[in-house]
Amino acid sequence: MKSLLFIGHTFPEPTTTAAGSRVMQLLNHFLKADYHITFASSAARSNYSEALEDHGIRTENIQLNDTSFDRFISRLNPEIVIFDRFMTEEQYGWRVAEHCPEAIRVLDTEDLHFLRKARQEALQQGKRVEEAYLFSETAKREIASMLRSDLSLIISEVELELLSNQFGISAEILFYIPFLVDFPSEEQKKQLTKFEDRIDFVSIGNFQHAPNVDAIIYLKEDLWPLIRKRLPTARLHIYGAYAPENMLLLHDESQGFLVHGWAKDAQEVLKMARVCLAPLRFGAGLKGKILDAMQCGIPVVTTGIGAEGMFGNLSVPGAVEDSVEGFVDGAVALYQQKGRWIAAQANGFLIVESRFQRKNFSEAFTNQLHRMQTNLNAHRNRNFIGQILQHQSLQATKYMSKWIEEKNSN
Repeated sequence: MKSLLFIGHTFPEPTTTAAGSRVMQLLNHFLKADYHITFASSAARSNYSEALEDHGIRTENIQLNDTSFDRFISRLNPEIVIFDRFMTEEQYGWRVAEHCPEAIRVLDTEDLHFLRKARQEALQQGKRVEEAYLFSETAKREIASMLRSDLSLIISEVELELLSNQFGISAEILFYIPFLVDFPSEEQKKQLTKFEDRIDFVSIGNFQHAPNVDAIIYLKEDLWPLIRKRLPTARLHIYGAYAPENMLLLHDESQGFLVHGWAKDAQEVLKMARVCLAPLRFGAGLKGKILDAMQCGIPVVTTGIGAEGMFGNLSVPGAVEDSVEGFVDGAVALYQQKGRWIAAQANGFLIVESRFQRKNFSEAFTNQLHRMQTNLNAHRNRNFIGQILQHQSLQATKYMSKWIEEKNSN
């Protein structure tokens, strides 16, 4: 049986984060391809962690900076190893390369961390996100991780273009694979709550993710007071796991600003509200909350950052507005105008069908991995910069890890 090792930054939490959903989508892809999967992580499990064993996935707790991983990977001897984010590749990539040199090393970037961080810093400095300084230490680390890997999975077409054009990364070691979902059936769409039976606004996102926290504060201070002034009986329901005390304190019944915390079933929450608000002012990758909203038939009002990579050339499933006035106008119009709401819902369904259907990407991904397996040496030889970065003189992460390991043993 084919063997895959997935090294997680954390154990996946698909009910709390888009990253957790993304990991489960990739794992399900390999389950359907009849791989024997081992999921390993140095992180502790949480109450929200997926029960991977119920899916037939073996789990393993591994140590950082410890030779026990060398023995583990040698015994397992997987054909493919996937690293969840560049930090994981930094920790374990060199060990995999040493002990399983024939294994294909795949980096799942989730989103470009350096891009998200640069945009956050630009916002904090009062700059436009387009002015973000991209050539940071984080960028150097993340791109070095891509170059060391045999293949990097890129979730957004915008990020794929950035890596190719701005940083000159070869298309041979990049692979575009967005969220992978099943398109709602006609029967499922018919069962969705109608416009007139829906009420209120909703915003959803994990509170450990900085763009989501900023969006909630932006709603509280700038956007919601203006929306509420024009729709005095409307309420905004805010959901998200790991809400800290200062976020819970934003709850205000008198203003209809309701902070609920974690929603066990995010889709059920989205199916009951009339309009979803996602005023993201920085970030990267794709926005799981917007994909969920489109699947649930709820129009979305978001920003250019929120829309990035989501809609392609198709009509927007709601409104994309970066100004306060435009955002408020879009939210109020969708809430009040049934015709506009129905058109936005239909746009969302078309986007899901055209851009995120699992079947549109699964075969191409499988074929890409097969081509690499049959000619791995030639593939690596064409990525000579990657070979240079594997040279011992440039393996700072390896020798730092060995130093920590030795220090811990004394």
